[in-house]
Amino acid sequence: MSAQAALRLAEESDLDLVKISPTANPPVCKIMDYGKYKFELGKKEKESRKNQKLVEVKEVRLSMTIDTNDLNVKSRQAQKFLEAGNKVIVSIRLRGRQNAHPGMGIDVMNKFFETLEGKGVMDKKPTTEGRNISMLLSPAKQ
Repeated sequence: MSAQAALRLAEESDLDLVKISPTANPPVCKIMDYGKYKFELGKKEKESRKNQKLVEVKEVRLSMTIDTNDLNVKSRQAQKFLEAGNKVIVSIRLRGRQNAHPGMGIDVMNKFFETLEGKGVMDKKPTTEGRNISMLLSPAKQ
């Protein structure tokens, strides 16, 4: 039908004439309540945002000379982060003579991962990047 006839039909029923596909030949239009349509779209978008869970990345810093009890305290903290559903970056900063022995830092990282008791999964293995050694942990699926 012609654009004028469609517009008259829409005005008679107190609705809007909305172009669905303006590039088509002839253009495709729909008679609808545009305000209600926008409201429903916003409502759906808000609902989808509400169901999303943001995953934060928390950091736990260790040192190469960390003692057993300190390691256990840090692992309990990391377990809390993982149980809350956050990812955890574990990092060690190498200082001075420690730069000559990065393997010892990787051993500390592996020992730390063993103390987590299966609460986390290693996404990124311990790697040396300049003066830092870091690994990425994510929560284990239940």
